[in-house]
Amino acid sequence: MRKPINLIIADDHALFIDGMKLLLKDEPDLNLVAVANDGRELLHLLQQAPADLVLLDINMPHMNGLDAARYIRQSHPSVRIIMLSTYNEEHLLEKAKALGVAGYLLKTANKEDLLQTVRLVAGGQTCFPYRKPEVKNEFNSYDSFLKQYSLTKREWEVLNLIKEGYTNPQIAQQLYLSQHTVDSHRKNIMQKLGVHSTAALFKFMANHS
Repeated sequence: MRKPINLIIADDHALFIDGMKLLLKDEPDLNLVAVANDGRELLHLLQQAPADLVLLDINMPHMNGLDAARYIRQSHPSVRIIMLSTYNEEHLLEKAKALGVAGYLLKTANKEDLLQTVRLVAGGQTCFPYRKPEVKNEFNSYDSFLKQYSLTKREWEVLNLIKEGYTNPQIAQQLYLSQHTVDSHRKNIMQKLGVHSTAALFKFMANHS
């Protein structure tokens, strides 16, 4: 009989972790050895609990998943990493790949996709069942929107995160920018779009959805 795959899950959402425990308990080849609620706790657990693979949430307190992945690749190069994300964003996928992450899975994936990805990655393969989001409207259409309002690529990224409800500190964390830089981008965006308040900015975005 093959040796079970030892897993650690790192995620700060209790309901998600509970769901993963239920899913994994019926899989005899998958052994959940530990759970971490943030990146720092994960790095501490890896010193104590031998693991073959980490299921790593991309957005966690104290240390996000991308930063944790960087440390894991340096300190525990034999540990395979699958990034779990609610963000269907290609730039995050590319950052994960650049860090040596072996898989990137959206949290909307079904059970079969998850188990297949875990087993493929544990077996030494890479697995990125990522699908680009469809362009649904003018606001999400990169070229036309940038040209119409003279926005830079970075301003477009900031604007889309604003639309998703992210605060400036959260945007700074997602894009690896300082909060001062995000504040400046937001000011420039509002000036280019001809709006003078946050309420007017959200009204503009609602009208272009």
